[in-house]
Amino acid sequence: MTRSSLFPAIAVLALAGAACPAAAQELKIGLASEPTSIDPHFHNLGPNNGIRRHIFEGLVSTDDRQTLVPGLAASWRSIDEKTWEFKLRPGVTFSDGRPFTAKDVVYTLCRVPTVENSPSSFTFAVRGIEAIETPDPLTLIFRTATPVPLLPNNFSTLGILSAAAYGGEDVVYGAKGCEKLGTPPKSVEFNEPAKAIGTGPYKLASYTRGTSIVLERNEGYWGAKPHWKTVTWRPMASQGPRVASLLAGDVDLVENPPIQDFARIKGAGFTIVQGISNRVIYLAMDQFRGDPNWKTPGVRGTDKNPFLDHKVREAVSTAINRQAIVERIMGGVAQAAGELLPVPLFGTSPEMKPDRFDADGARKLLAAAGYPNGFEVTLGTPNDRYINDEKVAQAVAQMLGRIGIKTSVDSMTASTFFTRRNKGDFSLYLAGWGADSGEMSNSLVSLVATPNPATGMGPTNRGRYSNPEVDALIVKARGTVDDKAREDLLRQASRLAMRDYAVIPLHFEVTPWAFKKGLAYKPRIDQYTLAMEVTPAQ
Repeated sequence: MTRSSLFPAIAVLALAGAACPAAAQELKIGLASEPTSIDPHFHNLGPNNGIRRHIFEGLVSTDDRQTLVPGLAASWRSIDEKTWEFKLRPGVTFSDGRPFTAKDVVYTLCRVPTVENSPSSFTFAVRGIEAIETPDPLTLIFRTATPVPLLPNNFSTLGILSAAAYGGEDVVYGAKGCEKLGTPPKSVEFNEPAKAIGTGPYKLASYTRGTSIVLERNEGYWGAKPHWKTVTWRPMASQGPRVASLLAGDVDLVENPPIQDFARIKGAGFTIVQGISNRVIYLAMDQFRGDPNWKTPGVRGTDKNPFLDHKVREAVSTAINRQAIVERIMGGVAQAAGELLPVPLFGTSPEMKPDRFDADGARKLLAAAGYPNGFEVTLGTPNDRYINDEKVAQAVAQMLGRIGIKTSVDSMTASTFFTRRNKGDFSLYLAGWGADSGEMSNSLVSLVATPNPATGMGPTNRGRYSNPEVDALIVKARGTVDDKAREDLLRQASRLAMRDYAVIPLHFEVTPWAFKKGLAYKPRIDQYTLAMEVTPAQ
């Protein structure tokens, strides 16, 4: 987390000139969860963001520990609190041969707000930019309305598009609307290889939803050429078939092999690696306070919304035995969570421990809130998005049942779940969140800030929690350039939101990958499976 990042030109040239390893052909990967779109700006979702990095690069990238590193920008620096300068990497071309310039960055930032029906938008990454100057084709100067210390972090989440490929080469940036943008592409257009034009190490060869995503090596790539000429991604949401495909040799690497199969996989000569992730699995509760006639969906046995009561939210949290979930459901391959990111990521507090399991105390809290006999609720959950997600939901339902909250589980595929969740179908749901930026403001802005499309706050706060004090701390942190002061503000906001039970963190996923002998892969805290980082074992 630094205000300035300057990198020696010699390192850039070394990276660009790195030789491609000896001949390698196809890498086949079994995906645990399928991307919802090839469009790099449609859905801020882990599987989408992982695939995006292969085709559409960002100005800034991140390493396996989410440290910022150069991407299409060779360097960046803050000139003052409201001005940033980015120097672009020379000699970069898009996969169609067109040169990459500052105009493509301007076009990309203009296109992001035009994306239709985004389940989780990237507008947070472009908000606050008042003006963009391009003194030469490889220099960008961003002027912001207020200090935006996380601008490089934000830019690490955005894949850059070719302006010329979409008729926007004459685009003129405007904070209230860009001119000469042309007709921005629809998300569905990116499913066609001819339209998926990026600067990345791979280019799209074919996309058949539910069946495969095939990438081909971009032979004109500016940087180190990836080892694999072709990468085939196969969606395999079901754990059994995913492991069977690995053992049969139909795929070379799989995401999230089930914990109960670790011994069998290793016994067959395959390798498993795993590492802590930035993904928290959490419960969100409907805390809408607007319409007094609002009927809380899925809640029965009361004519009120019980989750508006702090005592009820605390009862839900203390009724859950997180350590039992970690040990019995996750096989020890998880870490109980007390806030939205694991220590030591930026903005976390070591003293924020998970709530202690206390079923008797939870019953007393329910009674004090006016629910001595409890109530009924439906818990919505995906069954193919997170590690053991449906099993975790079933365990939570049983634990809540023991304190008098009779809980039924409504599980479904991730695509169906996100659609229904976004429509407000659940008063209680289980989901996960991975912070792309690797720091606390990402999680707070997305999950607990009061939803406000005008400011970009709370885009994934589907429980509609709202606390002006939390919002004020987040806003102040986002405008504070000094790292130490900003981290202190984020810690205050996180502690307040967690003590208010804005959402209820359960655990952080520890992510496993399994692959055949002769390969190597280093676990990433962002959980991405990046084909260019899968290499022959040394």
